[in-house]
Amino acid sequence: MKLKLILGLALSAALIVSCGKNAYKETIEEPTTLKDSAFNYKVDEFADVKVLRYRIPDWEKLSLKEQKLVYYLTQAGLAGRDIMWDQNYRHNLTIRKALESVYVNYSGDKTTDNWLAFETYLKRVWFSNGIHHHYSNDKLKPSFTADYLKQLLAETNTKLEGDAFEVIFNDKDTKKVNLAKGIDNVAQSAVNFYGPNVTNEDVQRFYKSKTSPNPEKPLSFGLNSQLVKENGVVKERVYKSGGLYGTAIDEIVKWLELAKGVAGNQAQGDALGLLIEYYKTGDLQTWDDYNVAWTAATSGNVDYINSFIEVYNDPLGYRGSYESIVQINDFDMSQKMKVLSDNAQWFEDNSTLMPAHKKESVVGVTYKVVNVAGEAGDASPSTPIGVNLPNANWIRAAVGSKSVSLGNIIDAYNNAGSTGRLQEFANDAEELELNKLYGELSDKLHTALHEVIGHASGKLNPGVGQPKETLKNYASTIEEGRADLVALYYQYSSKLQELGLVDDWKKAGMAGYDDYIRNGLVTQLIRLNLGDDVEEAHMRNRQWISAWVYEKGKVENVIEKVTREGKTYYNINDYDKLRELFGALLKEVQRIKSEGDYAAAEALVENYGVKVDQELHAEILERNKQFKSAPYSGFVNPVLEAVTDESGNIQEVKVAYPETFSGQMLEYSKHYNFLPEIN
Repeated sequence: MKLKLILGLALSAALIVSCGKNAYKETIEEPTTLKDSAFNYKVDEFADVKVLRYRIPDWEKLSLKEQKLVYYLTQAGLAGRDIMWDQNYRHNLTIRKALESVYVNYSGDKTTDNWLAFETYLKRVWFSNGIHHHYSNDKLKPSFTADYLKQLLAETNTKLEGDAFEVIFNDKDTKKVNLAKGIDNVAQSAVNFYGPNVTNEDVQRFYKSKTSPNPEKPLSFGLNSQLVKENGVVKERVYKSGGLYGTAIDEIVKWLELAKGVAGNQAQGDALGLLIEYYKTGDLQTWDDYNVAWTAATSGNVDYINSFIEVYNDPLGYRGSYESIVQINDFDMSQKMKVLSDNAQWFEDNSTLMPAHKKESVVGVTYKVVNVAGEAGDASPSTPIGVNLPNANWIRAAVGSKSVSLGNIIDAYNNAGSTGRLQEFANDAEELELNKLYGELSDKLHTALHEVIGHASGKLNPGVGQPKETLKNYASTIEEGRADLVALYYQYSSKLQELGLVDDWKKAGMAGYDDYIRNGLVTQLIRLNLGDDVEEAHMRNRQWISAWVYEKGKVENVIEKVTREGKTYYNINDYDKLRELFGALLKEVQRIKSEGDYAAAEALVENYGVKVDQELHAEILERNKQFKSAPYSGFVNPVLEAVTDESGNIQEVKVAYPETFSGQMLEYSKHYNFLPEIN
């Protein structure tokens, strides 16, 4: 599970991507070390996106062996980069390679509106790992014509034709992931997890026939495959060496084997060996064995996430998107936050869950603040700020989980942000002051509570299937909302002060509640076009939580809707009662998950989390026009350069930072191009 940034940059306090073969020129820029000047976090800004840099602090404190491990793991992650592109949409690689060929080979006038529109479109495609928006899932709309693109293609001797050309401009495949109610979500989603003629019914029937050797340890069926229908027969194309994406997977394996040779300890080496075996075979039992070993491997300064993991891009929640995050332990912050995982059982015992839904023994929850060294796939350019894995409920219950907060990513957001939007949408001076004093701390606590306590909390009733089977297209938003509710319930608790995490639990909690309600009911709407429904799982959960507690608290005026000079604000009048409402909703959402109550999940999400008050939305968009800063942020990655001796042995790994977003994207396409255009 991953926690995404609530508002990419401006509301950091709301916290917690020819000549036939498209050949590239050899004049791509060199990255800079940025050692002789202040660190500049901003790299680029276009459309609704700002691209930032992040530092790797204390790199020089790692041993050479640890630096090699980071380097190899980062290379392994980048080797699979194109898998994510192909998973997102079947024409993405064809389109990207053609657009990049135009970009590097065009020698005409690059000051025209048409060229600037083309350049912006390509950057948006890079940022989203494809032609659909990274957050809304809507197809990106170019501001240039088909005729202009044909002209560019002709002048650069680049080929792009047929459906891959037409889909840029037509009204087909308009939604990468379509979670709307009452439709065939698989058939109407463009994501390339399913063949064009596969339906919801096909998927459900196919996996209903699958049984795990041990029902108490259900395998993650569908996680590492594409489901297609050939001559009326539904079958899987498994991601593995020799299978689907095999050429990229072989490259991943090559780097993982090098990483295994410099593993920090035996446990980490053993886990890497299982991951390699999984990539070679595609065996889901090996995947579970790997996750058990990886979860238990908690020592060492370097860790990683790599494989087909999160299921948010699958409308039915089966298939995992490729992602990689390489991370270095932040010792100081990890020690401070370790207190949460040490007290996980207390939080479980004192939650509002029904006794039958509480875990008798919360085991193996480890929490660390880490610094990212490199990301790829689903984690880049748009990155989470916190991750809790593995996702299998039985592993969480039996073995535990690893939770990480990406410290240097959060720091980059905070350092690159501004307070303009906060001042516009906060209700009063008291709210602003609370945010100034406690906003950053409350954000970090929310992230930690969400990942460490939230995702580790609760259990399914005996005999109830996994949420992807019972809650289906609502599983992701229900789980993220459930973890948010755990965090919200404890964010306003004297226990945090007792544990030494805050100096004033009440004020810190108030700041956190203000931020959550403001974002859930108001500020996240700047990410939507007027008339759009809320589609993304995290946005949905923030809205259904906020809207539910607002409605249920109306009688006692817990949250007051304030209109002042034509502007709408929400003011919390009773923080204690709001906490009670969060607790009540947590109890119900856990019941929904534990019992697999699809009807209740549907009612909660559809009634509170999908539709938007159009009058309020128009107002918010109008008020936001004064802010030129983009609502979404993402990152370029540091460049790790291995310095070798005459025999090819690595003597040093240097860190540099890319000058431009386009430069890094072209470098990646040139050096990590391991898949054909059609897979």
